[in-house]
Amino acid sequence: MKIKKNYSKVKTIASGIIPFGFLVIMILYLIGPSSDLLEFGVSLPEITIEKIEFVDSEIHVTVRNTGPIPVKIAMADVNDRIQSAAIEPDKSLERFETALVRIPFSWNEAEPYTIGITLDDGVRFDKFIEAATPAIKSDYKLAGFFAIIGTYVGIIPVMIGLLWLPFIKRIGKNKYNFFLALTIGLLVFLGIDAMLEGFEVSKENFSTNFNGELLIITITLLSFLGLYYSAEKLTSRTNLTASSKPLAIGLMIAIGIGLHNLGEGLAIGAAIGLGQVALSTFLIVGFALHNTTEGIAIASPLAKTKSPISKIIILGLIAGSPAILGTWIGGFFYSPYTAIVFLSIGAGAIFQVALVILKWLYQSEQKLVQASIVSGIGVGMLIMYLTSILV
Repeated sequence: MKIKKNYSKVKTIASGIIPFGFLVIMILYLIGPSSDLLEFGVSLPEITIEKIEFVDSEIHVTVRNTGPIPVKIAMADVNDRIQSAAIEPDKSLERFETALVRIPFSWNEAEPYTIGITLDDGVRFDKFIEAATPAIKSDYKLAGFFAIIGTYVGIIPVMIGLLWLPFIKRIGKNKYNFFLALTIGLLVFLGIDAMLEGFEVSKENFSTNFNGELLIITITLLSFLGLYYSAEKLTSRTNLTASSKPLAIGLMIAIGIGLHNLGEGLAIGAAIGLGQVALSTFLIVGFALHNTTEGIAIASPLAKTKSPISKIIILGLIAGSPAILGTWIGGFFYSPYTAIVFLSIGAGAIFQVALVILKWLYQSEQKLVQASIVSGIGVGMLIMYLTSILV
């Protein structure tokens, strides 16, 4: 009996491995004896100019080979005029390899520049900079400045939004359901907004080979599924009471909003670091107004429970303080890859929390198609749109 059971187990394993083995053999054959099939046609070179910094009397350009074939950098130009350049570590770039192109050039602050990189086959790639600004240098003073900006954008607006908690506590059931639904509208808008920001970063900085849009959707879905599964396991194991469940949902909302605010901080820090003064000003003012509504999102589920003020403040800090970390990362270590990852994770977290609140409403009311809920979701999205106009 035992032998038969082991034999059945071996057959199960073999039935799973054999198709995979045939797949490996096919791929090896394609890249080996039949490689001519893959080389049909002409492979075009492609590089991406990821970063441009103005340092002293030089322009530093970070480039990445994002095409299917190795490339060799031939020369660099500034405003269509060829300039001498040093390339580190060397001119030849394998696929996905990066190089730093150092161009000696007496640039003037606030002037526009177009930086071009030409390959040995004559193909040229360029990037336009609206206004040159000195590359920022990391120090405690600048870190403090970023922290203050993050506080104004993240922590203070969320705390102001939490001041609506006493008002929400005093309203009737239908109006309370309206505010819960309003929270769903706010969160859904935030999630969509985070994905759109990611698409914009991908379009401006990614090669088509990276499939940035698909990466965003994939990370968002994985974040949503992972957090939803974790939240379900947590609530089932801890057997949350009716009084503690609102606090747990408030915590989920705070974490989701915190991840979103991390992405907002990245955008502000990057804009300041790149010297885009007008853009950074609009982002700071716009996000500050925009994020006040996030405090309402946290306050709504807490309204029917007696939560200590200290816990409410902690939730506000969880939601708002990541904006400070985001400004540091965006200003000192900005990368389009980290921006996309954080924005996508934040979007998935926000969609997960919106679904949790929707389920909570359904369990309470046994139906979702009622005026207070439908109008709440609609008004929430409309409020977010109107406040986002300033961003």
